[in-house]
Amino acid sequence: MITSSLMVAGDKEKHLDKINDLKCGIAIINLEDGVFDKKYALELLLKKFGSNGLRVANKQIVVRINPLSSTGCDEIKVINTLRPNAIRVSKIRTIEDVEKALELIDETIEVHLSIETKEALDNLSKLKCEKRVTTVYLGILDMLESLGLPQSLLELDNPTIDYILSKFLIDSHIAGFKAVSFTFQDYKDTDKFTQWCKKEKKMGFSCKSCISPAQVRIANEIFGISEDEILKAKYIKEIFEQQKSLGITGFSDLKYGFIDEPIYKDALLVLGLNKY
Repeated sequence: MITSSLMVAGDKEKHLDKINDLKCGIAIINLEDGVFDKKYALELLLKKFGSNGLRVANKQIVVRINPLSSTGCDEIKVINTLRPNAIRVSKIRTIEDVEKALELIDETIEVHLSIETKEALDNLSKLKCEKRVTTVYLGILDMLESLGLPQSLLELDNPTIDYILSKFLIDSHIAGFKAVSFTFQDYKDTDKFTQWCKKEKKMGFSCKSCISPAQVRIANEIFGISEDEILKAKYIKEIFEQQKSLGITGFSDLKYGFIDEPIYKDALLVLGLNKY
């Protein structure tokens, strides 16, 4: 189960050297915001990974490119040769943007989308136009700017932020996307980051975008599934399947009370055997 996504600076060789050791489920090599010399970053990727490609055994490697209207199209041509697990496309607005990305990105590579414009948020449930489009990331600061709203709204108890998070999550699940919640920029404030993770876990999120190893550790702990939850889910799966073989799909269990098909399906979800 992937619980954390970590941004890795594409123009910093020492950061790229540590990719194998990172504890995140997704490593995002960033070529967009925060990278001044984007041409150098692309050349660095070719230099370091051109011979072996961009795949490792213990995590997904994703390259975050610039918008297609900027340098994104040229970047895709280079990144296709490196065969990462996915390419993340910035500033998506419409299904036509997604279709254009699909035409350019090699068919062996997944397509991930940055949802950071009001148009993308409005169209989100319709953007999964092909099975290769698997994952969406909420860019909350760009989203607020796109909506004409101040960044000062980004507080734990703000109802507008709650609505944006809820809409992003529900529409993502309607479409069949994996939804990754937004990046908390103040990486030194681990207490507030922890509060955001706990809030998002309660809302239904299962993965958080991070910008530091400390954030990754917190996200993995909060969004991870405990051993007790796994044991309970395995028990429910086993006993339900036993009873179903006898023609019984609703029964009272001494350990966990009433068990029926919805309870069974939730156990499968915990075990990663039932995707929404």
